[in-house]
Amino acid sequence: MTPNQVSAGELLQLIRSGRANTRADLQRATGLSRSTVGQRLDLLDRAGWLRHTTGTSTGGRPSDRLVFNPSHAAVIAADLETRHARAAVLDLAGTLLAEHTGPLHIDQGPDEVLDQLARWFPDLITAAGIDAADVCGIGLSVPGPVDWETGRVIEPPIMPGWDQYPIRERLQKAYADHVGPSLEGGPVSVFVDNDANLMALAEHQANHRDCSAFVLVKVSTGIGAGVVVSDSVYRGIDGGAGDIGHIRLHDRSDALCMCGAHGCLAAVASGGALARELAGLGAETHSGSDVKALLAKGDPDAIRLAREAGRRAGEVLATVVTLLNPGVLMLAGDLAGAPFMTGVRELLYQRAIPRTTAHLQVVTSRLGDHAGVIGAAAMVVESLYSPACADDRLNRIAH
Repeated sequence: MTPNQVSAGELLQLIRSGRANTRADLQRATGLSRSTVGQRLDLLDRAGWLRHTTGTSTGGRPSDRLVFNPSHAAVIAADLETRHARAAVLDLAGTLLAEHTGPLHIDQGPDEVLDQLARWFPDLITAAGIDAADVCGIGLSVPGPVDWETGRVIEPPIMPGWDQYPIRERLQKAYADHVGPSLEGGPVSVFVDNDANLMALAEHQANHRDCSAFVLVKVSTGIGAGVVVSDSVYRGIDGGAGDIGHIRLHDRSDALCMCGAHGCLAAVASGGALARELAGLGAETHSGSDVKALLAKGDPDAIRLAREAGRRAGEVLATVVTLLNPGVLMLAGDLAGAPFMTGVRELLYQRAIPRTTAHLQVVTSRLGDHAGVIGAAAMVVESLYSPACADDRLNRIAH
């Protein structure tokens, strides 16, 4: 690529990443002339995407520092679980401005769920103190495998009625019905991904940016993993990467999984599986969140079963760790407490070869229940302000 082909969107990428934050830095990084850098920056300034600050003086005039302006727009993010949902408004740096949680059963089907979700948006926008016109996009986290290109879930075991459903288009319509037109006219931009992927993205960006291979395992009603390699979510060829809940255990052919197969890890070690076992012992448990509540109370049966579930998960994670050699393995979700963690560690360090665990940190989530919405918002920002998309949006704004 010749210097004059370096676009405004690519300059923004350099600024957002911190690799270049002055005009001189941008000239050195791109080979562009001073005047061309100035023209590109004018486009970004007119869109309101940059903020100018004064750098530290080294004897001469202090340099004009260029940083991304996270308050020029906002994102709506929503995290769907099996029995409830969380929706939030965040600025472009991931700062939470307003949020709402409520019951929302995913098995009611996409039409009803997405419409109900969009009904929360007007009050959220008001609570965040922004105008509806400030919303640049919506990010949606769902508990199933997602084809990234189409935004559709593919054969999701715990989302009946959602397979291949046009989530993006339906949520755009619901947003228009309940909120109004988008920031730039036309349908609001909607992005959809698997919950474990987005939680991994959020946790990695917030606390583990120096980790080049990061794995997050979410254990709630089901089990899934998100993988971040070299700062990017690894999704596989059609969104199926990380679906470790459907790896078969060699000795549990009796356990029927919601996917229809027998012996899946999720059928034995998920929050849903533990809820069924505890219900058989007389507890009022229907989902992973109910198991979480019993664990918080110190229920001995819940603690015993969670530790054993951790051991079964550890069997599978020994292979995951050997394959990916991550620096951080993070446990998240309803079961990610001390009993489950203890079980994972027991089997992981027993089964994995010492070399793959010598520098491995096994930790629990730091963002907790907010990881899903923070990751969904980050997905929107990474998408809308990528060089190609940013250039397309700048062109539309200019005309």
